[in-house]
This record gives sequence, C-alpha cells and structure tokens, in this order.
Amino acid sequence: MTSSQQMIETASKCRTIMEADALESIGGFIMSRQAPDGGFMGKSEASDLYYTVFAIEALASLGWKIPVEALERYLARFGTGNGLDLPHLSCLARVAARLAGGEPAGRKEIAARLEQYRSRDGGYAQVPGTDQGEAYACFLAGIAYEDLGLSIPKQLKALRSITRLELPSGGYAGSGASGVAATTTTASAAVIRAVIHLPVSKKTTEWLLNRYDPSGGGFRATEEAPLPDLLSTATALFALSRLMIPLDSVRQGCANFVQSLWDDNGGFRGHAADSVPDCEYTFYALLALGCLG
Repeated sequence: MTSSQQMIETASKCRTIMEADALESIGGFIMSRQAPDGGFMGKSEASDLYYTVFAIEALASLGWKIPVEALERYLARFGTGNGLDLPHLSCLARVAARLAGGEPAGRKEIAARLEQYRSRDGGYAQVPGTDQGEAYACFLAGIAYEDLGLSIPKQLKALRSITRLELPSGGYAGSGASGVAATTTTASAAVIRAVIHLPVSKKTTEWLLNRYDPSGGGFRATEEAPLPDLLSTATALFALSRLMIPLDSVRQGCANFVQSLWDDNGGFRGHAADSVPDCEYTFYALLALGCLG
C-alpha cells in the first residue's frame, strides 16, 4: 500500500465517527470547488493541480464518486509535466496514477522530470541543482514515485540527504540552511523512513508529540509558532499513527481543534486566523479525524 493509499484509508475512518449529514456537507463543499475545466480550485477561482490532488483524496475518503472524465480532460493539458515545478509535478503524478488505477501512461517521462529536481547531495530540492536536499521535496518526489509504481532511483543517497537534516532535538529542518525543525518536515521524514522500513528515533517521536498545544488543541508548526494549525496537526497525527505511537494524550484536544475549524459551507479552514476553507485543509481535517477515530 502506498503512502497516498494509506492516507486515504486512514481518512476514510472519519465515516465511522461522523454523521451522514456532516459527511454529505463535506462532500458537497469539495464538489463545489470543481472548476468548469474539470480541475479543482484552491482559495481562488482558478483550478490548480495541487488542490485537485486533495479534492480527489477527500472524495475517495468520503466514498464519493470521482469525476474521472472531467479530470482526464483537465489532466491532458499538462502532458507529462514539462515546465511544472516540483509540487505540481508530484501532484500530476498522483492524479494521473489515481485516474489510471495504477500505472499511468507517461509515467517514465514524469519520473525523468522528477529527477531534474535532484540535489547534488542525492536528495531532492524545489530548485534544480541545489547543493542540499529538502525534506519536503524528498517527500514530494517519494510519494510521486510510489504512486507511479516506481522505486526512487539511488534511494540510499536520498535517505542520506534527509538524515543530514535531523537536528540534535530529533526534529528535522526543512533544509540545511534553515536550521529550524518544523512539524511537517519532521513528519515527512518519519513517514519516508517508515516507507523504506528504517527506524525512527525516539527523540523524533518525542519532538513531534511535544509540538502538541494543550491550550489550542492541535499541533504547532514549530516550537515558536503562536498557534496550532491543521496541516501540522494532520501530518503529525498521521506520522505518529504510522509509527504506532499511542494518541490517547492528544485525542480529545485534537478532535476539538479540528471541529473548531469546520466552516458552515462544509469545508475546513487551516487555522484559527484563516477565514477561507479549501480542499487541502478539508482533506487534512478528514485525515486528522481518521487518525483519531
């Protein structure tokens, strides 16, 4: 099972803990964000591959029918990803694999484009030719390769690149230049290590658990972040659950936090100061609730 499949399977557990009308409201919000061209919109009124991935995964988690024909028309405009940045190239791979039910046409060409984002130390970076890899970029490449049904080339080099980002605290920095551990990058690194069956240190799991904010109910992005957010909460919960770490100490607080971000239109916002829900955060809400269920 790929990481994408496992996230969808986990998020689908929300169906066992939410009422039918609530699930209907969430699904209705996702479908309301489909643009006339077949893709899904973010906070603006333009379709975007990035938000399309999250819309598809949210619909799959809810058990809703995915509008395959419209999405295939939308996807056709991107070909095999020429000119796309790494986040959108990864999304292209994931959407194409989802619509194909496995191995999409052009997967080797998409993979070749992923390799253009290889860093000199063997990892991946969002700027081609960068000296050091980035944890998030490695995650984007890794999940794309998984969904394409391909192995990451020179996997050990990619792993060494990620390992260099681990700080003495157990957290992972986004890049060698930042030196600041973040919840999303630490969770991404933990998932990558789990995917290739490598151990994750106790310090790393403790670092993630320590980002929980009892007063706010969710996980903060960094040690200094003022408020918890939904992205950090969902990624931390998914990584911890994948590592079989008990969530009892954070379960109720996180559930309350996620529900506090639920908008009247059925979507979820990213944090308390965010006023506009979108497909990305709505999927992360389902993922978080699924981890807690």
